[in-house]
Formats: sequence, structure tokens, C-alpha cells
Amino acid sequence: MPENLKIEVIPEGTVIDHIPAGKWLKVIEILGLTKPNGGTLLIASNVPSKKLGRKDIVKVEGRYLSEEEVNKIALIAPMATVNIVKDYKIIEKFNVEIPDEITGILKCPNPNCVSNHEYVTPRFHVESREPLKLRCHYCERTINEDEIAQNL
Repeated sequence: MPENLKIEVIPEGTVIDHIPAGKWLKVIEILGLTKPNGGTLLIASNVPSKKLGRKDIVKVEGRYLSEEEVNKIALIAPMATVNIVKDYKIIEKFNVEIPDEITGILKCPNPNCVSNHEYVTPRFHVESREPLKLRCHYCERTINEDEIAQNL
């Protein structure tokens, strides 16, 4: 195994590091980057990591994340780190955080939930962070990590 892993540096944009191995595709789906849009997208998958064992890294050139996008990423990669890059330098670095209440980011998987039939914004409360479990504000349904990823 090489001592130094070389992944191309981006001049400007966002680097999302410490994504659990195999979850890079969900991250680029969240960011709407599954279709070519002119910007460079670099993906490193199944990279050795002291923190996770194996991890994925996504670099998006010329793009910065909204708070909603960061919150969505936190739901599938709660240990992720976001790096903001300008002029080839990291100017800001932060860990994603799962908010105590998630509003308008994902839909309730319960087909009978009022949030799927009325004009109300879906709301979930965090019941557990490890493992991640959310509870719907309206129908009280609890959903796990797999259901969260499917309903983003």
C-alpha cells in the first residue's frame, strides 16, 4: 500500500472527507451531481482511514454546500468533515452535525403519515445518534439509517 495517497487538489470548492466507505454515491445524489454539469467531481472510494477503517472522499470543484446539503450529508455520514477550498488552500474546515430536529429534508416512509397527504413540512426528532434513529413528529414512526438514506 502506498504511504501517501495522491488525490488531485482542487483550486476552489468543497471537499467532503470521512464518508463511510460505499456512501459516496448517496452524497453526490444529495448534491445533485449524478449528471454532468461542467464542474470537476473527484471521488476516492474505499480509501484507508484511521478513523473509519475505510472511507470515501468527494471533491467538488467550484461549488460550496448549503446548510441543507450539509444537514443531509450528516444523516448518511455523521462523521464527515467538510473542507472549503479557495486558491488551493483549505480556508475553513468543520465536522457535520446532526441537528436535534430535522425539518423538510426527508420524507416520512409511513404512507399514512399526515406529512405525506397534507401541506405540512416533514419534521423528525433525533432519538439516537449512535445508531442513528429519527422519530416522525406527526405519526411517531421511528426510522433507522437505511430508511433515512432511502427517504432523503
